[in-house]
Order: sequence, then C-alpha cells, then structure tokens
Amino acid sequence: MAADAIRGQLKPMRLLQLSDPHLLADVHGLFRGRQPWACFERALEQAWIQAPGADLLLLSGDLCQDESWAGYARLRDRLATWPTPVALLAGNHDAPPQLRAALGRHAVVAPAVVQIAGVRLLLLNSHRSGCVEGWLGSRQLAWLAGELDRSGHLPLVVAVHHPPVAIGDPMFDRIGLRDGGELLQLLARQPLLKAVVFGHIHQHWLGALPGRPAVPLLGCPSTLCAYGPVQPCPLGRPQDPGGRLLELDPRGSISHTLLRWHC
Repeated sequence: MAADAIRGQLKPMRLLQLSDPHLLADVHGLFRGRQPWACFERALEQAWIQAPGADLLLLSGDLCQDESWAGYARLRDRLATWPTPVALLAGNHDAPPQLRAALGRHAVVAPAVVQIAGVRLLLLNSHRSGCVEGWLGSRQLAWLAGELDRSGHLPLVVAVHHPPVAIGDPMFDRIGLRDGGELLQLLARQPLLKAVVFGHIHQHWLGALPGRPAVPLLGCPSTLCAYGPVQPCPLGRPQDPGGRLLELDPRGSISHTLLRWHC
C-alpha cells in the first residue's frame, strides 16, 4: 500500500471534514432535488468561514454520484485553489480507479498515511465494487496493522467512509462496514488513538470506541442532504448540510465541533 506524508510543524492540528457531496458531471444537475455542486460550493465557503486556518481538508467519500470522469476532473479543478492539502476517501458511490487517476497527483487518496502538525492520520478505503456495504479486506487490514505498529509517539486519527459500528438506524446498520469488528479490534490496542471519523450516514453521530470511552467515533453530515437523525443535533439543525472540525493539540487533547449552514 502506498503511504503519503504531508509534513507540518508541531502545533495544534485542525482537520476539516466534509462528506458525501454526491457530485455529478453536470454542474447544474440534480440529485435528491438539490444541485450537488451548488451545495458543495456553499460547503467550502461556509466551512472555511467557520473553521478558518484548518491544516487539512478531508472529503470522506461518496464524492461523485455518477462516478464520471468529468465529475472527478471538475472536483480536481475546484480543489486546485483550495488553501490546504486535501485527503480523499472513496465511498460506495465512487469509482476508485477514476478517482485516483483524476486526483491522485493533487490530493492524498486512501489507503494512505498523512502526517501533519504532529498528528498521524490513517486513511482507509472501504469501497467494494458493486456493493453498498463497506469492506476493508484482509490485505488492507494487514497494511493497517503494520502502520499502527509504526505509529511511534504521534497521536492517531483514523478515517473511513463506512461506519465501523451500528449507529441505531436499520438502513445504515445493514450497509455499514462489514469487517468493522476486525478494524475496532486493531484500534482498541492503540493507546495513542484519539478519534475515528467517517461519513456515509448523512448525519451527526457521536459514539465511542468499545472499551475506550475517551476515543470518539464521529459520523459527519453530508454537504448535500440529511438522513435521520438517530441522535439529536447539538445545534438543533439536523436537516441542514454540515461538516465537522476536529482539533488535536500536540499533547493529544481532542475537541470536535459540528458545523452547519443553509444550502
């Protein structure tokens, strides 16, 4: 597996997560009654207003609903002017070969490792062709185990598209990460793990790593449309598009902030 590093100075790390934009080749096209590109542009604008100076933008999957080359090329061109490094996960509504071909030289594409501002971010690819459910597979889990062994003294964050645990929604619990149990077993042994972030569910969700209540599992809203909610929205705006800001200082303290805006 390829590993990429983006290095920064030892300072508080600010990770801006946006998820599930479901972009199309047609910039004016509609999906679920909305224009994904207009919503994504709004998300980029509002996220930077609410979380200025972030160190990294993470787009956590379901990037192009129609899995088109034109959609990924348009995303590449749009991110070319974004002020921070970018990391990308493939979701079930993605074509990983086209995603990597279009954006692999312009962003870090999972599976990969990003080291930035004194934090190690492990990016996982849970896409499985032809399936809505997610899988990591034995090869990627073995790669992850090796990377975890090499983590040294740096705080860790793990990012994956599909939720590794049941969130309490019958639909999403059927189409989550099928080998999430194996992933959590690996992560439970990592004392420096600080958070696991994911997309897919189009809603805010907060849980904890089994047996490690101090390690949050964080589901991210979509930039396009909302499902649920399973849990109350802390901002009282469950149907609005949103994202999340994750902050870790060099000593390992973590905070996370839900972001919302009108589309």
